[in-house]
Amino acid sequence: MQTDRYISPLSTRYASAEMQYLFSQDFKFRTWRRLWIALARAEKTLGLAITDEQIAELEAHRDDINYAEAEAREREVRHDVMSHVYAYGLQCPKAAGIIHLGATSCYVGDNTDIIILREAAQLVVKKAVQVVRNLSAFADRWKDTPCLGYTHLQPAQLTTVGKRAALWINELLMDIDELEFRLSRLQLLGSKGTTGTQASFLELFGGDEGKIQEMERLIADEMGFAGVVPVSGQTYSRKVDSYFLSALSGIAQSAMKFANDLRIAQSFEELEEPFEKHQIGSSAMPYKRNPMRSERMCALARYVMTDSLNPAFTAGTQWFERTLDDSANKRLSVAEAFLATDAILNIYMNITEGIVVYERVIARRVMEKLPFMATENILMESVKRGGDRQELHEALRVHSHAAAARVKLEGGQNDLLDRITADPLFPLSREELEEMLDPRAFIGCCPSQVTRFLKDTVQPVVDRWGAKETLTAKLEV
Repeated sequence: MQTDRYISPLSTRYASAEMQYLFSQDFKFRTWRRLWIALARAEKTLGLAITDEQIAELEAHRDDINYAEAEAREREVRHDVMSHVYAYGLQCPKAAGIIHLGATSCYVGDNTDIIILREAAQLVVKKAVQVVRNLSAFADRWKDTPCLGYTHLQPAQLTTVGKRAALWINELLMDIDELEFRLSRLQLLGSKGTTGTQASFLELFGGDEGKIQEMERLIADEMGFAGVVPVSGQTYSRKVDSYFLSALSGIAQSAMKFANDLRIAQSFEELEEPFEKHQIGSSAMPYKRNPMRSERMCALARYVMTDSLNPAFTAGTQWFERTLDDSANKRLSVAEAFLATDAILNIYMNITEGIVVYERVIARRVMEKLPFMATENILMESVKRGGDRQELHEALRVHSHAAAARVKLEGGQNDLLDRITADPLFPLSREELEEMLDPRAFIGCCPSQVTRFLKDTVQPVVDRWGAKETLTAKLEV
């Protein structure tokens, strides 16, 4: 472990190995070589003087990158792409002369970035879908369990524990849909040349534009894309990065909403994130069970939402066919947005595998507020039995405020039912009033809403992404 220099906590504490690999030097430079092979293969197919032996040599050294030679060359020439062309040529002497033929640096650089975007976004979606699976099981289990609903963070009509989970799921589904859309529209840059004119390839193919178009089709097909962008400058539009990071910001927003809801519910002692046997909640207060996972989610979510602004500024400041001030910002903002989103989803998976529900606390808190919520039903039933609606409404208003004052000012129990029973205006017995306080009578369509939602809306998304995969949910620290 290096202790004498800065190391990103995204690497040491938060992001998974699978996401870190996608932004590693290995993945980057191996993809460069795959692109060089695809270019050479396409050029050979279209008649350039490239042999099967040369391509076989390139294939043989696709993954064993000679980093030492590349780094030494870069110190000398100060150009990363040409350093790797040189190093690859040392390993492939027969093919050295045709590596990168006709291409500019962005052929490998930008196409690789697009491939990384695709792979990283797919990993994000897979993890988001796993969270949806976890929350779906939770929602189905607790769809009938009444709990206090809140508007303005004040007790409102009842909902259910499972219905609230359905709200968390629904927002994640919106994010998944957005990323799926972005993935469906993602195209390779292709091989457009220094200013997007493809002049070098027009020269190579003797003025045959049809061969240039076929070359790009062959490259895109080999790299697993349906096509390439129709026009570009030297680079792919930086708006692509902005679109993807905006979608990651959406995931961060949804995760933060969940985490904040859970933190509040944990303060009410209704729900709790997993708490390990030997976990310490506070160095000073041994009894504490702090929601550290949810707090970490919120912290990382703020970072992703803020970071998503970076590509927007970059896209707006690309001068004409390109400028290099995107490079340093891009390699930080895009990578770290994906790594931080990955970390958020790792925590989200971890929490949703073991949310603790305290049913008795939830029931007690419901019953503390339910008499107030039942006043409308009491009013309607009393009117049905001949009472005056306005007179009854005023009586209920007075009794409700008096009962609330007893709870808030005196610390007593809610005695609203006692006050109504004692008031001759209300033609209802105590037994009848208590029958009207069944919490299940106040949850509306929650159970059926959850059932339909899981079946009609959630399941198709889960099916589309297949069976559960082995995904990192273990938290390192």
